[in-house]
Amino acid sequence: METVTLTTLRQNLFAIADKVLKTQTPIAIVRRGRKLILTPEVPGSKLSRLKRRRLIKGDPESLVSTAVGEWHELANLK
Repeated sequence: METVTLTTLRQNLFAIADKVLKTQTPIAIVRRGRKLILTPEVPGSKLSRLKRRRLIKGDPESLVSTAVGEWHELANLK
């Protein structure tokens, strides 16, 4: 299995995705010593049979303008 870094994936995302789809061979992505696998969907597999679920209650567009507060490490851990 071919292995690429996350930086390489970022720089060549479309080319790598096209390669995975064309060859049907997964590619491992390494980030800080941990691996992710980019693999094509296999029709009829357990993963492809999962039902789509609506996980966002309300209007998803409202999330675009959501203000996020600052993270204060020690204050948030208490």
